[in-house]
Amino acid sequence: MDHANKDLPERIDPEIAHRVWIENIQPAVDAGRFPIKRCVGEDVRVTADIFADGHDLLAAVLRYRPVSAAAWQETHMKPQVNDIWEGHFCVERLDPYEYTIEAWVDHFASWQDEVLKKHQAGQDIQSELLEGAALIEAAAERALEPDRSWLTKIALLLKSKKAQAERVERGLSADLTALMNRYPDRSQSSRYHQALQINVERIRARYGAWYEMFPRSTGSSPSQSGTFRDAAKQLSYVAGMGFDVVYLPPIHPIGHTYRKGPNNTLVAGPDDPGSPWAIGGPEGGHKAIHPELGTMDDFDFFVETASHLGLEVALDIAFQCSPDHPYVKEHPEWFRHRPDGSIKYAENPPKKYQDIYPLNFENPAWESLWSELKDVIVFWASRGVRIFRVDNPHTKPLNFWGWTIDEVRRSFPDTVFLSEAFTRPKIMHALAKVGFSQSYTYFTWRNTKREIIEYVTTLTRSGVREFFRPNFFANTPDILPEFLQFGGRPAFLSRLVLAATLGASYGIYSGYELCENEATPGTEEYHQSEKYQIRHRDWNRPESLREYITLVNRVRRENPALHSNDGLDFYPVDNEQLLFFGKMTSSLDNIILVVINLDPHHVHDGWVELPLEKLRIGASEVYQVHDLIGEGRYLWQGRRNYVRLDPAESPAQIYRLRRRVRTERDFEYFM
Repeated sequence: MDHANKDLPERIDPEIAHRVWIENIQPAVDAGRFPIKRCVGEDVRVTADIFADGHDLLAAVLRYRPVSAAAWQETHMKPQVNDIWEGHFCVERLDPYEYTIEAWVDHFASWQDEVLKKHQAGQDIQSELLEGAALIEAAAERALEPDRSWLTKIALLLKSKKAQAERVERGLSADLTALMNRYPDRSQSSRYHQALQINVERIRARYGAWYEMFPRSTGSSPSQSGTFRDAAKQLSYVAGMGFDVVYLPPIHPIGHTYRKGPNNTLVAGPDDPGSPWAIGGPEGGHKAIHPELGTMDDFDFFVETASHLGLEVALDIAFQCSPDHPYVKEHPEWFRHRPDGSIKYAENPPKKYQDIYPLNFENPAWESLWSELKDVIVFWASRGVRIFRVDNPHTKPLNFWGWTIDEVRRSFPDTVFLSEAFTRPKIMHALAKVGFSQSYTYFTWRNTKREIIEYVTTLTRSGVREFFRPNFFANTPDILPEFLQFGGRPAFLSRLVLAATLGASYGIYSGYELCENEATPGTEEYHQSEKYQIRHRDWNRPESLREYITLVNRVRRENPALHSNDGLDFYPVDNEQLLFFGKMTSSLDNIILVVINLDPHHVHDGWVELPLEKLRIGASEVYQVHDLIGEGRYLWQGRRNYVRLDPAESPAQIYRLRRRVRTERDFEYFM
């Protein structure tokens, strides 16, 4: 009887005999359940804990590829401290990527380590040299010519009777090490159990300045709706201020049933235009254009004009219907019905929205609903729109958005989705995880120094940064923050600079440049809100912030440090009303410093402190800070320097740090 095999299982998976352990791969979102986010051209820095039993040395590679490619690419990882290894690669094209790690015991490196120690201790290592020769011969079997012959010769040398010191020197040589690393023994390598995913998007998903405008307010008088042809004339004004994206509220037919009047009154007059978010009428629904805005050809003209001016058009996607929407008659099963048979309108108690029917995503015909809503986005994408701001996505199922965004990107991989979800953080984060490119944030309500630092640090320095991209809107048609209501012109200036420099993506709603700050008392709602009526403005008013906004957006474009949130750090300043922070590129060739007076009513001064070591500036070195707003140039020296900001003049200064450069002829300048 064979007792030796009596208790063995039929077969042991050979993978579990591999000695190297890989864990804690970062970045990863929910242990790899969701992809991380990157834009084309960005690096992915990967770390992992990699170790094995005993004292053998290890080798590890970071494996990556576009998911559409069959072959993996590899880059070697380097050990850091405490069994942490690091590697990085660049995502080079607009395609989902994946990455994982493979590691193995590096027997040759372990042999070299052992031989060096024993040789330095004066021990006889004849046996060890024979072991090394065997390792090299094995590598020769895996090698191609001429490397095979070269390795074979070295193996013979290690087995020869030549002086031990000569053989040790050859066995430890750099060229041999490089060649052995070319043909490693990976037969017992360990691979991480999954490939982690990367959602790769174009740069606009990370960086851009947004301007929101209502096309119907671009007509020649307050009593007449503007058309897309009228709105196209306004685009040079928007582009001239340096914006990248012009965002339009819903452009579809507006229902008449329960149409809202000025200031959200329940009764509308015969000439009141209603809310663009009450979508749908006899003229059509989400794939139609409001007749007063023009035709589909007029819309195409608007998009083409914007493109010629360097602007992209973003459309609002609001998946809700007026009682007059064709869906109500054609697909009553898509809506929630009361016991009396009537359709339930939208509510956010105590608010009631009688002019809007929400869609019922729990209805038995949910598949046809999902398909139709996806087709709405595809319809507008096919007309040249590649950016969508999605209204209240948190009121629709997360899996619906994940599926829809994936489906749209199959045909239009460059599509960018902005989530307008002012809701609980975990839901906002989940929307980002399932595919939204960027998100509105709570920035609008963060006003004190402590609030701003804590909130922005969470967004840019925690694991959230791997999947959640903030878009800092200073105001919206729904939100006129209290700070803007009572802070006057300095408040508008400071919040603009905060949004535009803290965030790689930011936006304003039209009228911001005119410092519009009249609210319905006790609310953050605009009085005479443009959501319910046409607003006719004089864009050439002398108090306009147009030139200031243009300057800030030019500063953004000219300084790559402001194109990302990765290099953001807050620095000390001895005044609670002054906020001081910096952004820099990884190479430190572009360093931007921003100081802002958070008090719109009083002058404040203080001493700011710079991290000289991080900036590679000597303790006694003189360097220049160039104020990109006021054009002043100041020589600073050392860690602490003095600033003073008068909000009546400019509540913010944006500096570019310039270092002293000496030419061969001893001419000095700052760059």
